Amino acid sequence: MQLDAVQLELLYHKLKATTEEMGIALSRTARSTYVKETQDFATALVNAQGKFFAYPAVTGVSGSVDLDCRNLIAAVPDLMPGDVLVTNHPYLAGGVASHLPDLNLFKPYFHDGKIVCYGWSFVHCSDMGGGVPSSISPAFDNLFQEGFMVPPMKIMEQGKLNESFMQLFRANTRIPDVNEGDLQAQFTALAVGERRVAEIIAQHGVETFMAAQTGLPEYARQRALVVQKRIPDGEYVFWDYMDDDFHTAIPVRLRVKMTVKNGHIDIDLTGTDPQMAAAYNVPTGGLRHPWFTTKLMHFLYTYDPQMPLNYGMFENITIKVPKGTIFNPEAPAAVGVRHVTGIRLSDCLVGCLGKALSGLAPAAAGGTVIPAVVAQTVPETGRRLVTVIQAVAGGAGAGPQTDGADGRDRSLANLMSAPTERGETDVKVRIEEYSMRADSGGPGRQRGGTGVIYSIRVLRDGTEILGRGLERFVFQPWGIEGGAPGQPARVVLNLGTPEEQDLGKIAVVQAKEGDLLTIMTPGGGGYGDPFTRPVQDVVRDVRLGFVSRAAATGEYGVAFKPGTDEADESATAALRHGRIARSGFDFGPARLAWETVFDDVSMTRLAIALLNVPSAVRNNVRTGVFEAVIPGVTEDGVDLLSAPGFDALAACGRLAAAVATLDARWVKQAA
Repeated sequence: MQLDAVQLELLYHKLKATTEEMGIALSRTARSTYVKETQDFATALVNAQGKFFAYPAVTGVSGSVDLDCRNLIAAVPDLMPGDVLVTNHPYLAGGVASHLPDLNLFKPYFHDGKIVCYGWSFVHCSDMGGGVPSSISPAFDNLFQEGFMVPPMKIMEQGKLNESFMQLFRANTRIPDVNEGDLQAQFTALAVGERRVAEIIAQHGVETFMAAQTGLPEYARQRALVVQKRIPDGEYVFWDYMDDDFHTAIPVRLRVKMTVKNGHIDIDLTGTDPQMAAAYNVPTGGLRHPWFTTKLMHFLYTYDPQMPLNYGMFENITIKVPKGTIFNPEAPAAVGVRHVTGIRLSDCLVGCLGKALSGLAPAAAGGTVIPAVVAQTVPETGRRLVTVIQAVAGGAGAGPQTDGADGRDRSLANLMSAPTERGETDVKVRIEEYSMRADSGGPGRQRGGTGVIYSIRVLRDGTEILGRGLERFVFQPWGIEGGAPGQPARVVLNLGTPEEQDLGKIAVVQAKEGDLLTIMTPGGGGYGDPFTRPVQDVVRDVRLGFVSRAAATGEYGVAFKPGTDEADESATAALRHGRIARSGFDFGPARLAWETVFDDVSMTRLAIALLNVPSAVRNNVRTGVFEAVIPGVTEDGVDLLSAPGFDALAACGRLAAAVATLDARWVKQAA
């Protein structure tokens, strides 16, 4: 049965409304701040092949549209009415869950004794046990440290709750009441979806309902192809870096080759670094996965905001991701902070689009989204408190016509800010500052969005603060078309006091009453030459506090009349006269220094060679290569390459020899 355009449009909106109503029910009945306020959850309707044919546009996170549930369906066959599946396992569920806090529920919807579709929801549980409160730490090197693992199984059988599972669930979390409240909200959402699907079938018939599951994705595929044809045919290569692998100062490199032909896109991650002995790995199961396609979804919606939201949008995209890389790790690699890696991949995809055609893509966003976690124990009762008090983001990258959004990062999903008062109610802290960070946005004709300053005053001894997801301390968010990079991140304890301490990337901070922890996030990159920015826009930024007077003069060439915030037109014209126009990408000094030795050809060859090394020793071998090339680099990182007198030519020779030795040993052994 084939539906006409009117039927498709009608069914699209009814099915989308169903998923949105599921999300509304979930958020209104949830218990935790991070689900209720920040909306780190999602809902969808799923076809028999495990793909999402209906997805909400305005509730929950937007980044799960391309999820693939086929392995979850296959894991527990012979489902009955009233059954509900549960899993959070990144490997046994084949990419459905990408880290343990994401608890996925899956319910078959029946009509006349046959499954017509499935309802799906996930919530981010604020704690799933493991080695630290909130379960997530970049320091973890395997999944067993990260908490309670749930293989695909029935949490409800023919309408009856599995009480044995619930006992295990409660025993393996620091906040059982909160997590159980969120779980009940998921059950509510699935019940809403089941009821609405039955109503749609009653009104339109089951044949029409089933036809919509193929017709709507095909409609989305056709519209997506029209947008993707904006990209010129060709091969575009881009790479970017995470600051380090957490255990050493060696950066982690992600590399994307995007091949475009008549609107069809192939993404090849060959040359990306192997999986890490840290929690940065992204368990995709080698499938096309939302971490690969979410940024392209943003691109598609930029040019066609009415496109149906379902998996069909991505059917013109293919993925190649070698096993053993950070985007297709082997179990039991740790995965807790996988969103950091996903964000950097988004920057690579945007970079490919920027190379493909001028004006097609923005500069890099701030590149860090930090779920700030506070954990405390109530002295009087011994009760454990764990809460995500805020999702702290950097600034967005500037686009060809618009400044980057201030304090918001487009890299990830549409998480919302939690009310400050809610966090201060959940735990004993006071948020003393949540403001825009002046001069953090990259200068450009269009300015990069500012990062933020977020300061937490601790009001109880024995407090633990976790800032997972911190990045861009070393490699700045790059500018494009002559725009400058955004400022790097900082994390400071007791800022402005004699005890001030730059902490850098943190796992857990043990804080006492009175301590002040300040997170300063990066700004987005600028777009276009900053000396061509309209003077009135620079003046406005100075008046709003987004740009300092010194930066306005030094970075934008705008002078001010003494004692005023008014531009001096003649002095400004003199500053801007005769200046050579800037163009291209600006990656900042750290990346330029690093790549004097570690160029693309050598690093691609090294990454491929390392995949022949057994995963148990791969990270040690990788570390040994870098240490052989530049002694001390594992401790001092990029700083060594920036030091006066550094012999880059000699280091390049050692790198070539080290890769050749690696090839000779491990390729032969693998064969």
